[in-house]
Amino acid sequence: MTVTGGTTAALPTHPLADGDVPVDISRIPAREAAERELSDPMYHQNDPSLLQRGLDRFWEWLDKLFATASGATPGGVLGLVAIVLVVIALVAALWWRLGTPHRAPGTSGDSLFADGPRTAREHRSAAARHASAGRWNEAVQERMRAIVRSLEERALLDPRPGRTADEAAAEAGRSLPSHADDLRLTARTFDDVTYGGRTADEAAYRRVEELDTALERTRPTLDVSSAEASA
Repeated sequence: MTVTGGTTAALPTHPLADGDVPVDISRIPAREAAERELSDPMYHQNDPSLLQRGLDRFWEWLDKLFATASGATPGGVLGLVAIVLVVIALVAALWWRLGTPHRAPGTSGDSLFADGPRTAREHRSAAARHASAGRWNEAVQERMRAIVRSLEERALLDPRPGRTADEAAAEAGRSLPSHADDLRLTARTFDDVTYGGRTADEAAYRRVEELDTALERTRPTLDVSSAEASA
């Protein structure tokens, strides 16, 4: 370093060869050059995929949420787990006690026939088409409608708009007591797939189909109390 007249001049550490030009790279061009270099794919071969990064962020968020909740719960993590288990047990107990939620009887949405009058044969044909296509919910519904419509055609039930499946089963069970339990079970199956969010299978449909066939062959029993009242 040479001091001349109070001015300090820095000498290069390495002497320049003849013809060399000093390279002075400012900050912005240097950063751009570094970014171009780092954008080379060879530096990112082992980077996690977009899905993996998303999952990592999700688990980080879930971990923070769980940590916050456990910190605010008496007993920490064990206390939080105990509360979750108690809530699950309560929900399971209510579901077991109350069963599948059903709409209140008598509401317009519970009407057995929703698409206008059709004959029992038409409902059976529709049920067979649904069954052939594996649409068991629709097959069960149409076969139940065929049962009720057939009982109306045989004058075992009075045609009544707005009748529910449960009402039809209860009324038909009085004149067909040997099938009363099966009628109630079939009505329950209809309600489960129509209003309860359940899914029927082939076995459920075959039970409704067998009941329909059996009812066609069964002679009704005279309601003695009704006959005495009319006399």
